[in-house]
Amino acid sequence: MDARRPNGRISENNDLRQRAAHGNSGARTDEPFQDGRECINRRSSGSNHMSRWILDTSSSRAGPADGPLATGRNQSLSPYTPGPVSQRPALGCLVEVIETLVLTVIIFFGIQAFVAQPFKVQQGSMENTLIPEQYVLVDKLSPRWDAYSYGDIIVFRPPDSWNQGSEVPFIKRVIGLPGDTVQLTDGAVQVNGVTFSEPYIFIDLAGVQQQSYPAPGGAARWVIPEGELFVMGDHREDSADSRNFGPIEIARVVGRAWIRYWPFDTVGFLPVPAHPELATPSP
Repeated sequence: MDARRPNGRISENNDLRQRAAHGNSGARTDEPFQDGRECINRRSSGSNHMSRWILDTSSSRAGPADGPLATGRNQSLSPYTPGPVSQRPALGCLVEVIETLVLTVIIFFGIQAFVAQPFKVQQGSMENTLIPEQYVLVDKLSPRWDAYSYGDIIVFRPPDSWNQGSEVPFIKRVIGLPGDTVQLTDGAVQVNGVTFSEPYIFIDLAGVQQQSYPAPGGAARWVIPEGELFVMGDHREDSADSRNFGPIEIARVVGRAWIRYWPFDTVGFLPVPAHPELATPSP
């Protein structure tokens, strides 16, 4: 029984060499059998070794037995080396963020310069229409085609002789337009000889509406030049206005206050009463 085993192994090896010779023309019979089945006979090398040889032979089966097989084997056994990670995605994201911020700043300052600008009320001259610490939004765009009219609330830079070095803008109401004659008579305002209706004038705690008197030692009658406006505050006894420094240049006007947006409980459009008693001149 034991003497037959070597012969049986030799015969089996011969059969395998013959089959390899018939299956691979040009391959030498004394080389190891280069097929996936060889991995099965090499169980002693371990499962990892067997898997590696199966990958080698399957990837190179289409080519010749020597050169392509070796090439495919080297490729499959070479360690994986990750390529360098591109930094462009992160850089591109940073560029987009910077572009967005720059565009936002441009839009913000563009809107404030040409469309609308918020202002904080810092004087009591417009009580009770506007109270100090309230915020209004000033329309800077519509006056380009819609001229200022009677009753408009405007924000303007006071005359240089009156601002006393302060950069705080004034907020008042338009009383007279270019070409008008404004006169203060017996506590009432007359425009072109017609008594001006002013329901917005400050009313004290006793329910009495304030009167409109000239400034101490000041004029009581003005003819408004072209390109200028006559303005007064709603709180006539607590307002420095055209009664003190005369009509103002329209070029000094920042815009028309049209909405109060802070505090929240006072949000709303600012009232501009109609004055049917006066005909608004064409711009």
